[in-house]
Amino acid sequence: MNKICVLCAYAAVAVVLAGCGAATVNPNYTSANPEFLRIGGETPGNKEPEILNLGSYCLQVTDKWKNDGKTPDGQAIWTKDTYRKVTPCR
Repeated sequence: MNKICVLCAYAAVAVVLAGCGAATVNPNYTSANPEFLRIGGETPGNKEPEILNLGSYCLQVTDKWKNDGKTPDGQAIWTKDTYRKVTPCR
């Protein structure tokens, strides 16, 4: 019984050492579409609301950038919110 416990203890130590010794994965802070997510820098500029004519009604689309936290290395994470509102066509 003692041999089994000692063997399990050695196995646990080996697993812990192997896990701690493995290389960590470096985070990749990029976006396939920078139109929706940006990393670092100052606040991206907000564009003026645009009105889209969709046939029987029009849609006002407003884009706003917001600071959505920081990366572990301190860079700002900017995400874009899009607001849509039905408006009468002019």
